[in-house]
Amino acid sequence: MSDGIRCMWMRGGTSKGGYFLAEDLPADTSARDRILLRVMGSPDERQIDGLGGADPLTSKVAVVKRSERDDADVDYLFLQVFVDQAIVTDAQNCGNILAGVGPFAIERGLVTAQDGETDVRIFMENTGQIAIARVATPNGKVSYVGDARIDGVPGNSAPVPITFADTAGSSCGALLPTGNTVDVIDGVEVTLIDNGMPVVVLRASDMGIKGTETREELEANEELRAKLESIRLQAGPLMNLGDVSEKSVPKMSMVSAATNGGALSTRTFIPHRCHASIGVLGAVSVATAAVLPGSPAAEVASVPVGNRKSLAVEHPIGEMTVILDIDEAGNLGPAALLRTARKLFDGEVFAHNN
Repeated sequence: MSDGIRCMWMRGGTSKGGYFLAEDLPADTSARDRILLRVMGSPDERQIDGLGGADPLTSKVAVVKRSERDDADVDYLFLQVFVDQAIVTDAQNCGNILAGVGPFAIERGLVTAQDGETDVRIFMENTGQIAIARVATPNGKVSYVGDARIDGVPGNSAPVPITFADTAGSSCGALLPTGNTVDVIDGVEVTLIDNGMPVVVLRASDMGIKGTETREELEANEELRAKLESIRLQAGPLMNLGDVSEKSVPKMSMVSAATNGGALSTRTFIPHRCHASIGVLGAVSVATAAVLPGSPAAEVASVPVGNRKSLAVEHPIGEMTVILDIDEAGNLGPAALLRTARKLFDGEVFAHNN
């Protein structure tokens, strides 16, 4: 394709990527994926011939369209473009890129802004769930300026509170797809959980680490990476995800006691690179594991009392607070988080064929 394609580049949470209207991309999946690989410059570890930032967190895409559903304003499809492989996958959701969908939908005229704040109901196509993003719209226009701050992003921005409903089992069919709080794989106790993101939760100590190491230290630990991948490949079928050798799920989150006053600390592989922080929905799944008695996460976590639990999930560059509501019977309600977003550029991107 020689013509430019309309695109808005945005930071959503601690990720960034390209936001497209569905109508501006080919309907054919193969043709669409070829274009997105060219846009990002994949496969190439530097992504030098595209807009990708040589990291999975900056090689992401949102495809958005007006929804035909009664309970949603827009439909959002998340696509992860691999950095060093010619793979584009819709096997997971992304709660960080989600943070930019509401502002993008308003900017593109898919949703009419109100004066003050505008709620955007977003149907997440990857998982079939609804999220509600509240966007700052003073005088009926999107504002990215505000006092909200999230770890992993310098400075302050307008807040984008996001509420997730009915996320349990969104990819795996059940919150605990095996029906167990604890399973054992390769002699290691794990919790296989999906509260918006399929995650294998396991103790850092069981993997021979403290859980306080830097991202770079963990990525250089070949023995650790081999152990994680062995467990992950076996967890895939158990989580109803099938063969995950070329999938970006499940994520692998190693947990340990908090070191900075939070509920617990995490080091997460996504799945082959160590996350600079932690994904939004990944944090929801880990926080949920922490409130399950007997789980590896519960054994290292400091969980507040009460039916509304605010859990600060620590990660390499800060923390992400997840709010979980649990009724008297122990049933999980909606999870809520605070994110921010910023428009970086709006224009055309080119995906010329070689």
